[in-house]
Amino acid sequence: MLTTRQMRYLVALAETRHFGRAAELCNVTQPALSTQIKELEHTLGFEIVERIRGATKFTTVGKEVLRRATKIVAETRDLEEFAKQRRGLLVGSLVAGIIPTVAPYLLPLILTEIQRRYPSLNLKLRETQTNVLLQELASGHLDVAIIALPIERTGFTVLPLFDDRFFVAVCAETVKARPARLGPDDIAAERLLLLEEGHCLRDQALSYCDLVSEQNLATLGATSLTTVLEMVAGGFGITLLPELATRGGALDPRIALKRLVSPEPKRKVAMVWRSTTARSKNFEQLGKLIRSCHAKKS
Repeated sequence: MLTTRQMRYLVALAETRHFGRAAELCNVTQPALSTQIKELEHTLGFEIVERIRGATKFTTVGKEVLRRATKIVAETRDLEEFAKQRRGLLVGSLVAGIIPTVAPYLLPLILTEIQRRYPSLNLKLRETQTNVLLQELASGHLDVAIIALPIERTGFTVLPLFDDRFFVAVCAETVKARPARLGPDDIAAERLLLLEEGHCLRDQALSYCDLVSEQNLATLGATSLTTVLEMVAGGFGITLLPELATRGGALDPRIALKRLVSPEPKRKVAMVWRSTTARSKNFEQLGKLIRSCHAKKS
């Protein structure tokens, strides 16, 4: 007999490509997860997963099973959400994802207010890159995500929250030698420091600075803006910095900000959720709160 538990385990295995990590994600032991996958294969009558030393690979028919299982898990999650909504807005558990270039700057603005207004809400947070968030959102592991647009995947409802313009962060010791506003040509002549591949902020910076040569492009393998800014402060290059990261007066005094020529580039921060969910009103309400908190700090 097929079970939704088996479907959840299968989706987790697809996300992690490793039985041990999938078991951790599902809060079960590895033998328990492996047994359920084997029972699923026995029930269906064919192999779903090819077990390779240190990794897993889905068979051709297994990929089709995974596609259907992902849909089942997401719809099961939506049914659970529908039941929660009957108890009122923003109550119970809510698992939200958020990208790393937004999380440390937006969360301090909103978490206290969320707790104050919705004390019955059990908010859990997951911080990682956009592609991972969208994958986990589609599979039902996340309820909602805060990302930077655009997104290429379909099946999501998008609620824009606010625009976040870009500045150029430079070493403060060099700021007087620079023009009042910088353009793509100015940036192309500099050593541009960027986050590792996979971060949407990196892609947005490159789309604006398309004149940057490979020799002037420095990918640090950094996963946080804090690391990049330390390099800027030390005079190793410049970087594009979202305005959200400049608030609160915590910017390192060794760093100065320069405006960009008009039209100033910006990113649009938004909330996204599955279009099939029954909790859209919850997320719209949360979006209003985030907009309000952001506007107060503008």
